[in-house]
Amino acid sequence: MQQPFIVGITGGSASGKTTFLKKLISSFQPEEICLISQDNYYYPHDDQELDANGVINFDLPSSIDSAAYARDVFRLKNGETVTRKEYTFNNPDIIPRDLEFKPAPIVVVEGIFVFYYEEVARHLNLRVYIDAEEHVKLQRRILRDVKERGYGGLDDVLYRYSNHVVPTYEKYIRPYKYESDLIIPNNRQFENGLEVLVTFLRSKIKSYSS
Repeated sequence: MQQPFIVGITGGSASGKTTFLKKLISSFQPEEICLISQDNYYYPHDDQELDANGVINFDLPSSIDSAAYARDVFRLKNGETVTRKEYTFNNPDIIPRDLEFKPAPIVVVEGIFVFYYEEVARHLNLRVYIDAEEHVKLQRRILRDVKERGYGGLDDVLYRYSNHVVPTYEKYIRPYKYESDLIIPNNRQFENGLEVLVTFLRSKIKSYSS
């Protein structure tokens, strides 16, 4: 059995990965590409670590069930279908869905720790890093966390950003930037980088089918 081409996509929190991924996935037919996100592998709320002030820190490698994530990437790599309950970031307005990930010629493995987790990184054929300046990421994070993830307000978001997000980025994410095969700037737009990646992946689909 021919194995899929596996693309790892990472970048700092709020670097614009979600928007980029939506554009990337929409550039292919559903049967050509599968996206499996680290975000659906968070441990339950009560199992998360607290910082020195008693605030849950979701921005640590230990907040994710990396073994389960790596196992499911491996299963997709070997042609198996994977099911997983959607993680909703404690937002009571969202009903979790039952997600199904089907094997495809291209498998996209996405998340802030996908290069850091060796058990995940060893499966990657291509490493893509989405990059953005700090002030851009902060603005996006404020909009996202208050609106989509139900955090308590601006002070809560700024506290988490300064005490959790930035230290994690410096220690676990940025060191892998220059080990990436492709760095895509995303301060304003990413269309050129997206086009390069889509063209390359289409060539992989052709070779997969031949």
